[in-house]
Amino acid sequence: MDALVTGGTGFVGANLVRELIAGGHTVRVLARPGGDRRALEGCRVELLDGDLLDAASLRRAVAGVRHVYHAAADYRLWAPDPRVLYRANVDGTRHLLEAATEAGAERIVYTSTVGAVGIPKDGTPGDETTPVSLADMVGAYKASKFLAERVADEWAARGAPVVIVNPSAPIGPWDVKPTPTGQMIVDFLDGRMIGSVDTGLNVVHVRDVARGHILAAQKGRAGERYILGHENLSLLEIFRMLSTLTGVPAPRFRVPYAVAWTAAAAMEGVARVTRRPPRVPLTAVRMARKRMFFSADKAVRDLGLPQTPAETALADAVAWFTARGYLRARRP
Repeated sequence: MDALVTGGTGFVGANLVRELIAGGHTVRVLARPGGDRRALEGCRVELLDGDLLDAASLRRAVAGVRHVYHAAADYRLWAPDPRVLYRANVDGTRHLLEAATEAGAERIVYTSTVGAVGIPKDGTPGDETTPVSLADMVGAYKASKFLAERVADEWAARGAPVVIVNPSAPIGPWDVKPTPTGQMIVDFLDGRMIGSVDTGLNVVHVRDVARGHILAAQKGRAGERYILGHENLSLLEIFRMLSTLTGVPAPRFRVPYAVAWTAAAAMEGVARVTRRPPRVPLTAVRMARKRMFFSADKAVRDLGLPQTPAETALADAVAWFTARGYLRARRP
């Protein structure tokens, strides 16, 4: 078997699976029993039921596999019990890396996030060398991914063939759930995005992220990290691009941080009672205080990371969400 992909039913993982298959590779996907597998529609893969906290299923998953891509994560900005995120993202990573190393995998690519990368205080884009600590992490998701990346560092220091990739904000097709960024696009298309906050994201086509994983397995150096990103855009610039693509008006006013914080705090108060996720998690508002701008120069230089224009990524996402019936409003 050429490759194992954990998280292959998720957004990045499903696009990675498709890129691997397109390259002629045989692929095994570790998926939780009963999970949503729509993102693998039409993919010829070996599906293996299992769980990151089940050592026996991990041993079965990594057996006879050359390259292991650990893209699975509990990606939630709010959870009734944050400890669940740490168990999946930190403990699960430790178990998977141990199993893959013992099985003799030639290369292990761990999918982290730019959320675990430092952001310079002077407003310049962060890169792989920007200082960062656990204290800089906002919310349980980022903190758990930061700690999981330290686990990957530990295994690499022991000699395991681990390469770390840090995707920014991927956009494109097969965002089934959808992710928070994908939901933002859907909300915009439905006319529910009436205002914007003063923040920014590094936008990258999800296919470039998928290809970046494969390039990391082929060309990446063990123990190194590579930011998989492309264009730094303010939220308003993203909305204006979407407006040009679709004709939906971009928000005309900016929501003050204090107003956004108060609204999110109220939503979380309700969520603690109902146990249902808030429309806007407080963590998302706190994260928006910083512009998440990064440089992917290292991945472009060392790996040959593709750089598809942000407009193309947004257009592909719009087309996919529209074709799949995600929009409440009727759009041409």
